[in-house]
Amino acid sequence: MHLRQLFLENMAQTSDFPLALEFTKAEGVYLIDKSGKKYIDLIAGIAVSNVGHRHPKVVQAIKDQADQYLHQMVYGEYVQSPQVMLAKALADTLAAYKTNSGLSINNAYFTNSGTEAVEGAMKLAKRYTGRTEIIAFHNAYHGSTQGALSLGDEEFKRNFRPTLPDIRKIARENFEDLNLITERTAAVFYEPVGGESGVRPASQAYITALGKRCKETGTLLVFDEIQNGFGRTGSFWAFEQYGVVPDILLAAKGMGGGMPIGAFMAPREIMSVLTDNPILGHITTFGGHPVSCAASLATVSIIHDEIDHSETLRKGELFKSLLVHPKIKEVRGMGLMLAVQLSDFEYMKAVIDRTIENGVITDWFLYCDNAMRIAPPLTITDEQIHVACEVILGALGS
Repeated sequence: MHLRQLFLENMAQTSDFPLALEFTKAEGVYLIDKSGKKYIDLIAGIAVSNVGHRHPKVVQAIKDQADQYLHQMVYGEYVQSPQVMLAKALADTLAAYKTNSGLSINNAYFTNSGTEAVEGAMKLAKRYTGRTEIIAFHNAYHGSTQGALSLGDEEFKRNFRPTLPDIRKIARENFEDLNLITERTAAVFYEPVGGESGVRPASQAYITALGKRCKETGTLLVFDEIQNGFGRTGSFWAFEQYGVVPDILLAAKGMGGGMPIGAFMAPREIMSVLTDNPILGHITTFGGHPVSCAASLATVSIIHDEIDHSETLRKGELFKSLLVHPKIKEVRGMGLMLAVQLSDFEYMKAVIDRTIENGVITDWFLYCDNAMRIAPPLTITDEQIHVACEVILGALGS
């Protein structure tokens, strides 16, 4: 049987129309099929391959760690160099900032994915504050496990109810809704740049007001930077461009250079509540896997040494300047996290199909299905941007 047939018969499907593309190699900004055809990957595996596919330093770090050891013990019991050094490297990216509560984020808890980071942060916020209510935003996606799904919108959770109780939803940029954050709210989960809502950057006024309200009520401010982080928006963390620092910070996707890993990060004073009542308040077997941590440590180094954040911002503006067409209503976003707004799903899907046929990979958003996603590797060149934009403009028609 062909691999595609086995894929359809033996792999659990999540839609009735999977792309079913088959690539045999990936390198830099390109995915390469078995015929040797190269495709420009404008979505980087959904904001994952920020430093490019198979960056040589990431691949070498993986090989070097595999030569040393793989899994040793459940999370947190043994001193493992890749975990420790990555935790320190992440703390260094945050050393200049004080959280909304006036503390320093210096502890990382490593998970296998973004949704697990959300789950851990939800538990941490409840345990630390002794409160039960959690607030999230309409059209925000934080993951598909039961807890993270509870923060999502009805479309994705109605058939999996009951989900977690005491979840309240409010609207982005609605200042009046901030009054719903009260002394019974454990945490507010917020994306500085809304991802699956179709790339919606926060206004400075709103994110400042959100931080102020959380501080007034003793509510933990949680920034979900699972898509925003690791250089995607033109700074290592998106919050750096706003001057409002969360109490808990979430990362994943671009964190591993292509390997599975996530993290929730907080000050030691907050994170320490997971050590007692009960002991082992949060446990994971494979979280912080040594190979994933080694890959992530290399990724942090690459972003620090090789990625110019001003260039990421400039490349984002280059996309905006090139993607001008009567059928494009808007190109919005920050850095290389962009959305190209079109009219409706049917037209947008036809455009995406044509771009893929012509060697450019893009897709749409869970809560915004009439916009194209642009989130390429940060290493994309001006020449590659020009080629990709020419393909998109050609696919739009006259």
